[in-house]
Amino acid sequence: MKNNLAVGWLAVAAASLSSAATAEPAKVLRILTAGGEWTDAVQKCVDAPFTEKYGIAVELETPAGFAKLAGKVQAGAVDVALMDLETTELERAQASGMLDPINWEAVAPFEMFPDAQKPYGFAHTYFSTIMAWRPDAKAPTTWQEFFDTENFPGKRALPDYPGYVLAFAALADGVPPEELFPLDLDRAFKTLERVKGDVIWWSAGGQVAQLLEDNEAQYAIGWSGRIVNKDTLAHSFKGGMLETSWWGVPKESDPAMQEAAMLYLHEYSDPEKQACVAQYISYTGPSPALDPLLPQDRLHQFPNYKENRDVQFVTDGKWWFDNADEVERRWQEFKLAQ
Repeated sequence: MKNNLAVGWLAVAAASLSSAATAEPAKVLRILTAGGEWTDAVQKCVDAPFTEKYGIAVELETPAGFAKLAGKVQAGAVDVALMDLETTELERAQASGMLDPINWEAVAPFEMFPDAQKPYGFAHTYFSTIMAWRPDAKAPTTWQEFFDTENFPGKRALPDYPGYVLAFAALADGVPPEELFPLDLDRAFKTLERVKGDVIWWSAGGQVAQLLEDNEAQYAIGWSGRIVNKDTLAHSFKGGMLETSWWGVPKESDPAMQEAAMLYLHEYSDPEKQACVAQYISYTGPSPALDPLLPQDRLHQFPNYKENRDVQFVTDGKWWFDNADEVERRWQEFKLAQ
């Protein structure tokens, strides 16, 4: 009797999986996305051709973020089949059981960088956090020089986000790049304590160029897409932090909509479409075949261009996830003491 029951349950489970895997794609694909210039570019280069090819409408909800995902999953109201996640959010969502795995067989992607394919994540965009400065300021070549306010005088515009500044501060204290993670928080905060009197903290990426152009700050750390196309600013990818943003599939989203999402991911893996996105904003996708398709006079602007990729470090999303509480505690203590 027990054997018969077991066989019965296995048959039901197999039938359910088979049904989900062969569901007809939904006619509407809902995506939770960050919004902004990048989303506008994706709508033009990916969403519109996708709808034309498959007859599947794409509806967007903004903004994204882990809190939005958690709210939908916990309420049993998951109405999106793809969402935009930062690396640490991907780690957190996966650890919390809030994602379904990506069906890579169904995606059947064009060639992608190996690190762009994870069981629960499709890397859609590479972006960099880099140093920038006014052309009339003394040009730094290392993070030690960037944080040397005596020999490189001026205000520093720094991100008010620990994940985008602490690694650089540790490098400035002499931590070798190959030993950066696990991050030595004591050494990172030592650097920030030393320069805090010369810091302007920013919270929106668009502030960086404005602070530099208005001469309120002479040096800055910022996101590359907001900097590299500014002829009024100087910048360097050397020692920059290369990061990825991901597509994830929210847990228990509609199977038919998930089928549509896998078709969408296939289209997103097309290097031609990624090159189109890069025409509008200087961020690159996960295709190794992208460089020849990009504007050759702008190759130096793209985070994943080989010459830029080779001089950057890749952040450790798992370390940030595992140490999130400690980092936040130290960060708040540092900010409150200023």
